[in-house]
Amino acid sequence: MNISQLETLLTISKTMSFRKAGELLNLTQPAVSAQIRTMEDEFKTVLIDRNQPVTLTDHGQVFLEHAERILSIVEELKQKLSDLSSTPQGHILIGTTSSIAIQLLPRVLSYFQNQFPLIKTTIHTMPSSQVMTSVENGSVDIGITYLTDKPPHVDSSTLYFDTFELVVSPAHPLSHLTHTKFETLKDIPFIMLAPDTLGRRFLDRIFRKYNIQPNIVMELSSSEEIKRMVEINLGAAVVSKLSIANELKRGSLRMIKVTELEITHPVGVVYKSGKYLNTAMQQFLSDLKGMPEHQFISSE
Repeated sequence: MNISQLETLLTISKTMSFRKAGELLNLTQPAVSAQIRTMEDEFKTVLIDRNQPVTLTDHGQVFLEHAERILSIVEELKQKLSDLSSTPQGHILIGTTSSIAIQLLPRVLSYFQNQFPLIKTTIHTMPSSQVMTSVENGSVDIGITYLTDKPPHVDSSTLYFDTFELVVSPAHPLSHLTHTKFETLKDIPFIMLAPDTLGRRFLDRIFRKYNIQPNIVMELSSSEEIKRMVEINLGAAVVSKLSIANELKRGSLRMIKVTELEITHPVGVVYKSGKYLNTAMQQFLSDLKGMPEHQFISSE
């Protein structure tokens, strides 16, 4: 058994096809079949049900779990050997929300990549509630998100604090107000984040606390989508204050203070406890934690 065979099995499990696996691995279909057959002969078991689409057998699933661990160890070994170089290098997968990716990361990453051109970063945007899970299961290396409901096997560091604010279009009937009572919100159409997002969970708790049933006319998966709908006056919304700096500056949104919403929420960087941190991740975390709060919350 060799590493190439394990990679082939992993690729087949993802593509459910010998042909597609071969295309991704630059192997012929007979070569793919031969690798799997060799492992099956060596371990005297059937790993793959070859009916279409191909699937792993029960033995194949157990084999895959161990193969993934072996490949992970090999990848870690490669990275540790690479880290012997004095120049920080490597690849970082960052998971965050679309708003943070748009508002925060351009400033952070432009500086970081100018300083460390050998470090590659890939950004995966996702609902806020998925960032912690993605860090915990290893699908991203580092997450930047609201620090609520932190799992036990995740380390974190607060970067800055945010609040959620009521926003409306300049054409909205409430747009002339600078402040309103929370009970006013029961009478207006609302555009909300999806129920599985942290911002929505916070808002649902506040509405329940004051026994108000909001008039939800639309649910969207990201604050960026919500802002566009509010700008064309399809409803009001409650979104991150830091995500609306540009819209407030150009006048496409109006912010209305609501005392009950004035609760600060820590936003921070998260990463899996005990995970090996290559030089790229060490440098990124060090720079991120060392940045003053005003560098994150500045609207410039």
